[in-house]
This record gives sequence, C-alpha cells and structure tokens, in this order.
Amino acid sequence: MLIADVDESTAAATAESVRRAGGQADHHRVDVSRAADVRAMAAAAVKRFGRIDILCPNAAIFDGAPIETMPEELWDRLLGVNLKGVFLCVQACIPTMKAQGKGRIVVTSSITGPKTGIRGMAHYGASKGGINGFIRSAAMELARQGITINGIEPGHVMTPGAEVLYDEEFKRAVEAFIPMGRFAVPEDIARAVLFLASDDSAYMTGQTFTVDGGVTLPEYPAGFPRS
Repeated sequence: MLIADVDESTAAATAESVRRAGGQADHHRVDVSRAADVRAMAAAAVKRFGRIDILCPNAAIFDGAPIETMPEELWDRLLGVNLKGVFLCVQACIPTMKAQGKGRIVVTSSITGPKTGIRGMAHYGASKGGINGFIRSAAMELARQGITINGIEPGHVMTPGAEVLYDEEFKRAVEAFIPMGRFAVPEDIARAVLFLASDDSAYMTGQTFTVDGGVTLPEYPAGFPRS
C-alpha cells in the first residue's frame, strides 16, 4: 500500500500505522493537482510494489465562500484538488492497470453536490457532482480493460479534520437530524470502500454508494404534520 498525501509527515505516520498492524505500506508526497507529481506517485507505487491493483483518490479541500464574493483563485484551487486531482490520478494509473488486465478504482465523492447543497459550498458541490459524472464516463471507457471505477458518497463523518469545524451545539443538532442519530466514523466509509475494491463487486462499475446514516432521506425533517 502506498499512502500519498501533500503532507508527507501525515502520509508517513499513516504508513507506519499500517506496518504496525502487520501490513505493507510506504508513503509518498504528492500534490494531486499537479500532473508531474501524480505521475511520480504512480511510478513510485509500481517501483515499490510492482503493480497497482487498487486506486482510491480521496484528496479534498473545502474552504467555504459565498458565490458572490468567492475569489476565482479559491474556485480554481478547490476544483484543482477535488476534481482535477481525481482525473490525474486515474489517468496516471490506467496504463499499469490495463497491462495487468485488472484494476479497481474507488473515488471519494460526497452527498454534497450530487444529492444536497450547502450555502457557501458551491465550488465543493460542483467538484463532487463533477466526480460522479467522471465516474460514469470513465466506467464506459475502462470496462473492457478489466478496470472498474465506482464511488462513495459519504455523509457527515467525524474525523480529526472535521471535528474542529463543529461546536457541541451544532454537533448535537446535526446528530438529531441524522436518522441513525450519529456521525459516521471512518470505518463506516472504509467498509464500503473495501467492498468496491474487492472481487465481491466485480460486476459493478460506474456506480456510487451513499453512506450517510440516512441523512438524505427525510422529505420533512420535522416529520409530516399528521404523522
């Protein structure tokens, strides 16, 4: 397993945790918005492990701003990481997967954009909606090569990065709105990724899984008046 991140120290720490658990892992610094970086990442994976069986493009940023005042640079930077980064990662890994005659690609999308919207996050929603469109078209191109590409649409996931965004009052309000009554933990998302990365999903491509605890289900958040 090659752990790639723009923050090399984070990538190294994650790789070390995999090794402590008995797995094989190395790390590599990459800025997924830069084609040269991504090509070097793919080459490093092949050099270290000899092949690329599974690709999981997961990088994302989410600085918010209203459309009216959003700097063009912010729009470009966010789509450069969130959307262009997916394209570059897939593009860089296709040749190796084609030569193998097999590959699994699992992309992290979101409910925001494909299913919901948030004020101040139009750029983020556009990037994730774009990912879903990319998945479907890429699936058509890659299916005959033995390569599947699918996506995960997480809901509210409590990670160290997300935790700093929620004060306790807002956290309780969000939890109350989620039908399952809790935020996802990373393992909830990982299980869905594992399925799509395995041969159990061999006949699936161009699809997205919503993993959100039911948060996109309510038509009336407070319940229908006569229920």
